Amino acid sequence: MQIEAELLKPDHDMPNSDLPLIVISEAVPSGEATSQAMTARFERNGWQGTWTYTVFDYWHYHIEGHEVLGCVSGTATVGLGGEGGIRIAMQPGDVVIIPAGVGHKRLDADAGFQVVGAYPPGQNGAITRAGEMDLEAARRAIAALSLPETDPVTGERPGAVAKWLD
Repeated sequence: MQIEAELLKPDHDMPNSDLPLIVISEAVPSGEATSQAMTARFERNGWQGTWTYTVFDYWHYHIEGHEVLGCVSGTATVGLGGEGGIRIAMQPGDVVIIPAGVGHKRLDADAGFQVVGAYPPGQNGAITRAGEMDLEAARRAIAALSLPETDPVTGERPGAVAKWLD
């Protein structure tokens, strides 16, 4: 398991975040990266609102919740932070923990690409499209969110999300 943290500065259409994006390569052994197993892992570790789908192919962000995405099938390139942000390759077992406000979009993927998504307790993934909301209003809403208490992958307190406390 390799953990990287990337700080993404505000974009003209997305607030991004003062918290770093957390990318965990090979967070889960690929043989254990099924939809059912990833869902059970996230829920056991205190994250909720789980779903299995793909990443939308348009820029969007969330103001009502931080989000974890765990790849369970296929491969993709996902953009994070907007056009000037970063690109990451995802394959089964890879996990990304996305702070509220960080824009993301599926740039390309094979037909089988799917992720399991989840949110800290009391939060959700309501979608805000890039450019749809006043950025100051988005920042105020995001600032009101609590930080997750546990790492969605390991259940540790705070685990990988300790990078948000630095």
